[in-house]
Amino acid sequence: MKFYSTNNRNHKVELRQAVIQGLAPDNGLYMPETIPQFSQSFIKSLPQRTFHEIGFEVAKAFLSAKVPDQEIERIVTHTLQFDAPVVEVAPDVAALELFHGPTLAFKDFGARFLAGLLGYYARQQDREITILVATSGDTGSAVANAFLNVPGTRVVVLYPKGKVSVAQEKQFTTLGGNITALEVAGTFDDCQRLVKQAFLEAELKQKFFLTSANSINIARLIPQSFYYFRAYAQLNHNKPVVVSVPSGNFGNLTAGLLAKKMGLPINHFIAATNVNDIVPSYLKTGVFSPKPSVQTISNAMDVGNPSNFARLLDLFNNEYKELRESISGYAFSDAETRTAMQQVYSKSTYITDPHGAVGYLGLVQFLKANPAYTGVFLETAHPAKFVDVVEDVVPVEVELPERLQKFMSGEKQSVLIPTGFDAFKELLPTLLT
Repeated sequence: MKFYSTNNRNHKVELRQAVIQGLAPDNGLYMPETIPQFSQSFIKSLPQRTFHEIGFEVAKAFLSAKVPDQEIERIVTHTLQFDAPVVEVAPDVAALELFHGPTLAFKDFGARFLAGLLGYYARQQDREITILVATSGDTGSAVANAFLNVPGTRVVVLYPKGKVSVAQEKQFTTLGGNITALEVAGTFDDCQRLVKQAFLEAELKQKFFLTSANSINIARLIPQSFYYFRAYAQLNHNKPVVVSVPSGNFGNLTAGLLAKKMGLPINHFIAATNVNDIVPSYLKTGVFSPKPSVQTISNAMDVGNPSNFARLLDLFNNEYKELRESISGYAFSDAETRTAMQQVYSKSTYITDPHGAVGYLGLVQFLKANPAYTGVFLETAHPAKFVDVVEDVVPVEVELPERLQKFMSGEKQSVLIPTGFDAFKELLPTLLT
């Protein structure tokens, strides 16, 4: 299987090149030339399969031609050391909990898979790989912890100053070793722009063997599709299924749609956002209008120009009508998010984080007009990662998991940089030599 650029379908590369490059030379995102199709017998067997068995079959469908089965087995085993349970919150409303990994967020799935795959490639060559990653919250911690002390790799995390939670920041600024944190005096979009510009600098990319661990990397999306299969396996299939995805850079929703294209019978998706409503607005108007991001309590979704929008369009051959038939979009304010957190807790004692609450709101909105569905919303991070917000609106003390307590006691190590690319370009060699 080869992978093409969303900016030029004639530009095709092998898996290894797509993963190591991260971003295509023409600034496009890589997509599989063909999407594997699973048989109905495989889909029907999902409830009897373990999460590991599901992950191996999905990964093998994309990787088997270029990665030996034993390596795929090793990578999947490393990735899926924790489950993704579906928890009922109300009749026909359930949370898919994706926070049972080491950094308590859904990004652990993609980051650990990518670390395993890049580790495999690093062992095949006598050269260090440098991973650049921009984060609005959870990506940085997941990637940093996944790659910590992985031989042959270095990680540079860029994050917006004052715009991630203390718990998120601690998870990637206290590690040291092969992890470097850069605190950018701007927004997530500034961080993402710096990473993209670095990949377009041929001299930098060649000298430091740069790649990305953001969801722009195709190896992040493949494992994120695993838990959609796992979720479907746990559901009662008497009704059509709708999944509400709290969205920022839209990698998670793209992975869900990829699973659907592989044959998973999810009938509909919901793009649920905070006030950074670029995609919901597009779904209403047909006009894509990026704009500066606005800071909210669901900070991991504070994205004003989502990279994976190009993949969303590509999955539907740029057909707006077809995309609209598969995805509904809703946006919610911080006030609505807080109210939802209160309502969910008062009705079920279930505690959502702000991102999960946005997903819940999108699902409820959809089910009002479509009561024949059973719905799942993604609970993408543990409430303890947003303890100040959660305890401000829910009358309960959130217990910090032990692994999060260890991060909180660490000492922050970061370098403050401006938003200009020239300063970043000048600093990067001093960090990596």
